[in-house]
Amino acid sequence: MPKPRQSVSEDRRILGIALGGGAARGWAHIGVLKELAAIGIEPDIVCGTSMGAMIGAAYVAGNLDPLESFARSLNKMDFLRNLDIKLLLGGGFIEGKRMMELVNEYLTEARIENLPKPFAAVATELLTGHELWLREGPVTEAIRASAALPGIFTPVQVDGQWLVDGGLVNPVPISLCRAMGANFVIAVNVNEGMLGRHFRQNVKYQEQWDKNGVEATLLDKISSELKQRAGAYLPYLFEPGSHPPGLFDVLTGSLAIMQDRITRSRMAGDPPEVLIRPRVGNIGLLEFERAGEAIEVGRDSVRRMQPHLQELLGSISPP
Repeated sequence: MPKPRQSVSEDRRILGIALGGGAARGWAHIGVLKELAAIGIEPDIVCGTSMGAMIGAAYVAGNLDPLESFARSLNKMDFLRNLDIKLLLGGGFIEGKRMMELVNEYLTEARIENLPKPFAAVATELLTGHELWLREGPVTEAIRASAALPGIFTPVQVDGQWLVDGGLVNPVPISLCRAMGANFVIAVNVNEGMLGRHFRQNVKYQEQWDKNGVEATLLDKISSELKQRAGAYLPYLFEPGSHPPGLFDVLTGSLAIMQDRITRSRMAGDPPEVLIRPRVGNIGLLEFERAGEAIEVGRDSVRRMQPHLQELLGSISPP
């Protein structure tokens, strides 16, 4: 049974944390949360977009340690074996159900409204483009919707609405933290330095493409390799060589530009009290096997901010 939700006293500062989206880069949130806890900082309210929503839900459910162990044990073949590839059907190449089954035990089967702390995830309603704040309902359903990266993961239907990744409208949900009562917000943006990542020369993958005669067209790659070998060449779709950008390169690069601009715009209008920026721009979109590296970078990003964090939190009087 989930613990009753903690009440937030009105006579003290209410600390919220906004965990941004970023696919595999989002593993850095684990390191951020654990290092914050190590210096005595525990948020009262947790909000997340995409991967940030998944990590945030595990944290609120008290399952961050087992999720970290799982993440560190994940290798590339584990990831590839659990891709439920839909090819050109279903609104995305990967359905995402099989991957969610792997992490369900760390997210809990509870409903959001029964979690020990206030939690919410951001998703985008595909028909209208509206930003949706998922503050009740099954945790796993909300996380899968929040992380449904358009064109890659298939949309998720919730209450008759088709939902996709919340990063389209609110990549780092500071506003949601404030709407839920936070008066001091720590924001974590893991997408710093990601622009151009998918267009850089990668000699290893270029040589592999040439050796195997893999064509640069999307249909050839999908039909000749993914159909028969369940993702054997999937990493190459996300690591271009000297060929002109392919569909996935254009898609992910465009999403990166959009999310970067939206994040900058929203933060200009509603800046957080503290912004933490783990330097994980060198980690590819689906390089989930690099969790250990991302987690340590997340820890380091908090260590760099520790004097500033402690100064701010110590100098601001409770409301």
